[in-house]
Amino acid sequence: MTGNGDRGAASGVPALPAEAPRPASHRPLTTDNAGERAPLLGYRGPSACAAAGITYRQLDYWARTGLVEPSIRPGHGSGTQRLYGFRDILVLKIVKRLLDAGVSLQSIRAAVRALRTEELASLSGATLLSDGAAVYRCSSAEEVAALLRNGRGLFGIAVGAVWTDVEEALAQLQAETVSSGETVIPDHPGDELARRRKRG
Repeated sequence: MTGNGDRGAASGVPALPAEAPRPASHRPLTTDNAGERAPLLGYRGPSACAAAGITYRQLDYWARTGLVEPSIRPGHGSGTQRLYGFRDILVLKIVKRLLDAGVSLQSIRAAVRALRTEELASLSGATLLSDGAAVYRCSSAEEVAALLRNGRGLFGIAVGAVWTDVEEALAQLQAETVSSGETVIPDHPGDELARRRKRG
């Protein structure tokens, strides 16, 4: 939410307290992983907002404060259109869910840094769990179960489900090819029906 106070960037996501040890397979999100190639398609602010389920005010605030910045084309000056990639929009939607669940902004900042550098393919099968103070990445049902056995109330996000939501939303929205800046308008089922009626 745009009104949240920023407590500063985290140096790392804190681990669970010592009395509830974290299994070795669990790890807080880190930024050690290499990123992937730049996306082929970019989406302007309104499309990014629609796909992520956020307001333009949130999008602008998060970009200006460095929480989630567009990776394809940042906004420099009033005449420049920001251009967001698929990963950016995936992260935007996850950030909204974490904020809505009351996760601390410090932990969200650390999670965002990790989500932006983790290999994209590995994220689709991940589950993010948070106790409000820390965000953990689990890659299997066993890891999720092990964290739940600690008896804490945890909020979970299945990244694959968010991924699917974003893909479905972006399929209905305008995009730009990154190399040429050409606008790509998706074909809607209704468009094909209209074309058939004109021919018939």
